[in-house]
Amino acid sequence: MLSRKNHFIGLLMAFVVTGAYAETLEDAWNSAINNNHRIKSAKADTDASEQQLHSAEGQRLPDLNVSSGYTQFSETPAAKTQIAGQTAQFSTNQAGSVRAQAIASIPVFTSGRIGHNIGAAEASLQAVQSNETTSILNIKMQVAETYITILRLESALQVAQSHIDTLNLHMNDVNNLFDQGMVARNDLLAANVELANARQLVVQANNRLDIGRARYNQLLDRNLADEVKLAHQFPETPQGTLNDLSGNALTQRPELVALAQQIESLGQQAQSVKAGLLPQVAVNGGYQYQENRYQAFEGMWMANVGVEWTLFDGSSGHRSNALTRQAIALKEQRDDLSSMIGLQVRQAWLDTQETQKRIAVTQQAIAQADENLKVTIDRYQQGLSTNTEVLKAEDLRTTTHDNYNNATYDAALAILHLRRATGIL
Repeated sequence: MLSRKNHFIGLLMAFVVTGAYAETLEDAWNSAINNNHRIKSAKADTDASEQQLHSAEGQRLPDLNVSSGYTQFSETPAAKTQIAGQTAQFSTNQAGSVRAQAIASIPVFTSGRIGHNIGAAEASLQAVQSNETTSILNIKMQVAETYITILRLESALQVAQSHIDTLNLHMNDVNNLFDQGMVARNDLLAANVELANARQLVVQANNRLDIGRARYNQLLDRNLADEVKLAHQFPETPQGTLNDLSGNALTQRPELVALAQQIESLGQQAQSVKAGLLPQVAVNGGYQYQENRYQAFEGMWMANVGVEWTLFDGSSGHRSNALTRQAIALKEQRDDLSSMIGLQVRQAWLDTQETQKRIAVTQQAIAQADENLKVTIDRYQQGLSTNTEVLKAEDLRTTTHDNYNNATYDAALAILHLRRATGIL
């Protein structure tokens, strides 16, 4: 039998041997942020939104258009007139000519249309940046869950292996007692069956562990078969009361920030559409060239001020109202999410309280289960207990160790969920 002391000494020795090469959760997060494809996709969305902002800001800059062309008429353009009662005709243009111009245009007054467009683009960029933060938090949470799953499976495998070790020792006792004629063959058969079942559990545990490691490598964009060695290090519990944590979540969660900025962006877009119906003033200027030997000046500079005012548009008002309604819909989603976040914080906080209590209870049960097995084995060796009692005591021991491991890793996971719920993972 592996005692609790020997079990934890084994864990400690394994940690010392592999600790120098063990990957921490922080290392895993950094690797995921740098390599995970969903995070790269979110960063690309942010870059695209930045370009959209630059595009909106560019509306304030001058437009410079350069054009040129060659025209060939079938006849030479000419004009007719009467001179002294006689019809006269003279050419007004060449049959073939080149035309070119370079015109610059700059808006000087747009009734706020461009300003609202820029405001909408800025808010949209902030929303996308918050969505990128959300994507990072989601991936970090998935990495953390897989990280803890691997550690949990490794502990479960150690317990399963210790179960085999204990049963092997018990098999020696059964064989000795059977050879002495002190126990029936049924004890030997039952012990063999229990040992076979234990070996099957080890096979299953190894398979689940391999799958968990492959999932971990996939999240970090590594070869699925890469070796995985993890350290038993986890973030601390967030400090503060439940009310404090809930209040912090409402200000720190990027999902709420993203919705608020999307609402702002829609509001700015609606204002921009309305502003498009108001006077728009622009200044144009440039140089025009028209090849024409019959014209006194072929090239001329020009400048003008243009005003455009849309007095009626059957679609702009509806577009503005549609954007406003979309903003109202997002406000409702934001309020619902705020309530959901409060529930998430409360649930995670309660889970941390529960798991701490479970750790204390299961830790006490381990010592009692180990002692119970020791006493039962001693009694069996003396012929005072049955083989069934030994196997039951061993099952109880493995169950208590599994319960303790689960409580420990559930506690670590509850803390991570609480940090994620408050937006500080």
